[in-house]
Parts: sequence; structure tokens; C-alpha cells
Amino acid sequence: MIRVQNLTKRFGHLTAVDDLNFEVREGEIFSLLGPNGAGKTTTISILSTLLLPTSGEAWIGGYSILKHPLEVRRLIGVVPQEIALYQDLSGYENLWFWGQMYGLKDKELRQRIHSTLEQVGLSEKANQKVRTYSGGMKRRLNLAAGLLHRPRVLFLDEPTVGIDPQSRRAILDFVKSLNHEGITILYTTHYMEEAQELSHRVGIMDHGRLIALGTQLELLQQVGEHDTLVLTFEDDMNPMLPLEALNNVPGVVNVIQEDHRLKVLTHASGEILPHLIAVCLEHGMRIRSVEISEPNLEAVFLKLTGRALRD
Repeated sequence: MIRVQNLTKRFGHLTAVDDLNFEVREGEIFSLLGPNGAGKTTTISILSTLLLPTSGEAWIGGYSILKHPLEVRRLIGVVPQEIALYQDLSGYENLWFWGQMYGLKDKELRQRIHSTLEQVGLSEKANQKVRTYSGGMKRRLNLAAGLLHRPRVLFLDEPTVGIDPQSRRAILDFVKSLNHEGITILYTTHYMEEAQELSHRVGIMDHGRLIALGTQLELLQQVGEHDTLVLTFEDDMNPMLPLEALNNVPGVVNVIQEDHRLKVLTHASGEILPHLIAVCLEHGMRIRSVEISEPNLEAVFLKLTGRALRD
């Protein structure tokens, strides 16, 4: 549904998007994950024909963003990071304005507004001025504006920034429901947990470049991340006693001592945990707690860039 080929955008000496290549399959949620300044919003602006690339090309539904921008715009809905609403108009009036911009007329437009407001849970607030809305309500109305014309492809640029947890939960669930209806979604975020929850595939961006791409499992395997089992012992225990024996348990990659704890790196934490506990008991070790930490996209970003995602 989306094909991006050698896409580059420069602003003077700054390269905001650097030779980007990826595809988004029809009916999937594809997330661009990266810190602020990674080039995600610039990419969305180019794909939605708001910004011309310096070089490269992209196609939406088979239409070139350079040669057929009007056809592209008919296929897409865009929910920008910045709230694109008129504060002194009501929610209904905002959607009426945007619906007319999409070319929707009278009866059809009224029906679309009512159904879309119901979808985002704002029917009861439809006649209130937007300036009285909470941040989460404005985000949901912003989302509704991008859905009025029933797009086949939806661009969501950081749609949960600056809102409360309840509104964030509502938006994430709504994104899933839209995808279940068959809408292809390109989602940008700097929240690792959102990309993990929503995405069929993830592209990790940094300094304008796509540094990794794949399913979550593929990304984790690509950097060779391990599960981490943390065994914490009672203060009078010597964690060095079982260290050698733990290293010999099949499936253990490495064992690291930290004070009264042992960190066990493994590819199969669930399978080897009973064996680790048995070894510790054989050595008279009293275990205070066991923690299991699975690898995540934050770990992938840290491995690839040497810094945390939010840095």
C-alpha cells in the first residue's frame, strides 16, 4: 500500500530524512519508532504531499506522491502531531468544516460526522466549543477529522503526545479497531510500548535514517538480545557459591554478579528457571526474589545507537 524509495529531505545543511526505504503492506499497522528529531514527522509530511522531497520517490496505493498528489490525497487521512482544530468552533462545526474540505456534502456529511463522533466517543460533546475540551478530547476530535472521508490509509503522527493515560488508552484501542476494519496505518511514536502493542512491523529511525526494520521478534533476534533473570539472595548469602554451576546450566549464556544478586542471561528464561532455582538450593542459597526481564524495542535502540530511546 505504501512504497518508499530512497526518500531524502534536506533543509540547508540539515538532512532531516536520509535515503529512506521501506514498504507498508495493505491492512497492517507499521510504526516508525524514534526519538524527537529522528525525521518521523518530516517523513509523514512528504508522504501526505505537504512537503516535496529533495530526492527519492514514494507511492501510495500505486500513485506517485510527485506525479499524482491529488489521487494520493483521496486515499489518505492525516492526523498531525499538532492539533489542527478551531478553538472557537464546536466539535461538530470543526468536522463540518473539514468534511467540506474533503468534498463531502450535506446529508452524507451529517451522517459521517455523527458516526465519526460516536466512534471517538464525543457525541455528547459535539456542540461544545473545542476550547472547553480536555487535551485527550482534542486529540480524539483531531483523529475524527482525519477519518471523515473513510481513507484507505491513515497517517497518525504521535497521536498520544501530552494526554492523560485514560485518553491514551482510548486512542490506542481505537487505532486497533480501525485496523480491524481494514485501514492501513502508518503510526509514528517515540513511545516504545505503543509500538510494541500496536505494530505488525516496526521501523526504527534515528537522525533521519532507518536503522532497523522488521517484526518485533526479528528486531530482537537481529541484535541478539537475551532474557535477563535476576536472582536476589538474602544478605548473608555469598552469590559466588553457585556462580560456576549456574554457568553450566544448558541455555545459560552468561552469569553476572552484582552485590547480592546474580543476573542470568538466557534465550529461554521460562524453561531454565526451575533448573536455576534447583542449583541455588543445592548450594544452600536462600532466594529473596526472582525477576524476569524480556528484551524490548528500547533494548534494540540502545544496542544500535548506544543511547536510550528518550535521550
